[in-house]
Amino acid sequence: MEFRLILFLFVASIPAILAENISHGTIVVDGTTIVAQTDDNFICATIDWWPHDKCDYMQCPWHYTSVKNLDLSHPFLAKAVQAFNRLRIRVGGSLQDQVLYNVGNLTSPCHPFRKMKDGLFGFSKGCLHMERWDELNHFFNATSVMLTFGLNALHGRHKIKRSLWGGDWDSSNAQDFMKYTISKGYQIDSWEFGNELSGNGVGAHVLADQYGKDLIYLKKIIDGLYKGSQFKPSLVAPGGFFDQEWFAKILLISGSSILDAMSHHIYNLGAGVDPKLVSKILDPNHLSKAADTFSNLTHIIRRHGPWASAWVGESGGAYNSGGLHVSDTFVNSFWYLDQLGMASKYHTKVYCRQTLIGGNYGLLNATTYVPNPDYYSALLWHRLVGKVVLAVDSDASPFLRSYAHCSKGRAGVTLLMINLSNQTNFITNVQNSINIKLAVKEQNISRDSFSHSLKKTFSWVGVKASDGALFREEYHLTPKGGYLQSRTMVLNGIPLELTGTGDIPRLDPVHVNVKSPISISPLSIAFIVFPNFEAPACG
Repeated sequence: MEFRLILFLFVASIPAILAENISHGTIVVDGTTIVAQTDDNFICATIDWWPHDKCDYMQCPWHYTSVKNLDLSHPFLAKAVQAFNRLRIRVGGSLQDQVLYNVGNLTSPCHPFRKMKDGLFGFSKGCLHMERWDELNHFFNATSVMLTFGLNALHGRHKIKRSLWGGDWDSSNAQDFMKYTISKGYQIDSWEFGNELSGNGVGAHVLADQYGKDLIYLKKIIDGLYKGSQFKPSLVAPGGFFDQEWFAKILLISGSSILDAMSHHIYNLGAGVDPKLVSKILDPNHLSKAADTFSNLTHIIRRHGPWASAWVGESGGAYNSGGLHVSDTFVNSFWYLDQLGMASKYHTKVYCRQTLIGGNYGLLNATTYVPNPDYYSALLWHRLVGKVVLAVDSDASPFLRSYAHCSKGRAGVTLLMINLSNQTNFITNVQNSINIKLAVKEQNISRDSFSHSLKKTFSWVGVKASDGALFREEYHLTPKGGYLQSRTMVLNGIPLELTGTGDIPRLDPVHVNVKSPISISPLSIAFIVFPNFEAPACG
């Protein structure tokens, strides 16, 4: 094991050696204060409604991955979901507000989606048959999925002008669907109302006054249908792009405790066809711009709806199905993991990745169901990173992004480090803020005591410093062959590929003496787990 580690670190450092650019720095983690908290099931992925003939930029990357026709019997699919041991999945997307549920007293024809020139997003209304809903729920139950389902929020409304839709929401079809779901014993964690109807909308929009009133009505429906049940699903909305005035207004109109979570969508890399996608992903200034959206939403919720939490209901980086040879490759994990870290700092409870499968941005390949690199990034986060967010202070370049959380399911702290530089190898010491404060207090004590204090200061462990050997766990992520747009991620020198039986490979760390500095190679990512880090905020 030790030889393998030395070999891996040497190979990983070759680009930095050739570039002759090494930067030394310090990261201080404050384990005394909780900055924010996510949900236990922070990681989420979506299943969309797009049919196989949804095309962008002369590409049709969705294949048969729709809610309607995804191959639920594919062994890779079940194993990929089960590896999370409780993955949150959101069923929804652009066409959800055109879906009819073939149940109850539905009077409208219930046909499959088809291309239609004047239809919303170029498609007709579609249909969800209860036989398919049964199949989906059998899969969700078998794989322990935590489900969020997006309801049609345009049913019964009419188009007033351009993209504005008006009139009251007709809840009859949704109510029949929800009644059927309850009668079958299907577990729904949350019902989401509408998709991208906020502000000026995408394709269609509804005024905030009307939307707020509809939320009150839907909450009454949920309360009534689930009366006496042991578990009542949450109400999530609006599942659209953040518009400060519109989001504030639906909170004011709907009032206290109606909305449980405010979901918004983020595609901060622009169009999937943009030739500058990779340069945007590797630009720390561009990545940091998204913080304004997170910050503003946090402010709106605190001021107008402190009973609600913030969700990212959908985020794929690049819109219009993602970027071919970018969204499905290693380089995209720089954006994705940075988003997870950033969103967490701003009290985001759930982050739904567009998509689990489908388009260019799927965690799984749309035809082979083989995991793309971002799948492993999501899985590592889910397994290693706890819900308590800690403060991090760094004197390193902006190209080294750092985030810290309490570790998941055990004591200690997990640090995520993202090196966006193509030529700098960052050599970093990690310190505990507790020790720095103690060292300052003990400056005037005896030489021997000061020596002991100094040892504690430069150890990340805490005041209970030990003379024995202590280790940290390191998970270094690089692209296969050093090619940033490789579809194969490498963990500690080992390519991550499905086993011969189609199982997810082991994600094993290397163990490193805690007193040694951390080396983060150019254009690489690392999760560093400190099992003995003293952090009172972690309980």
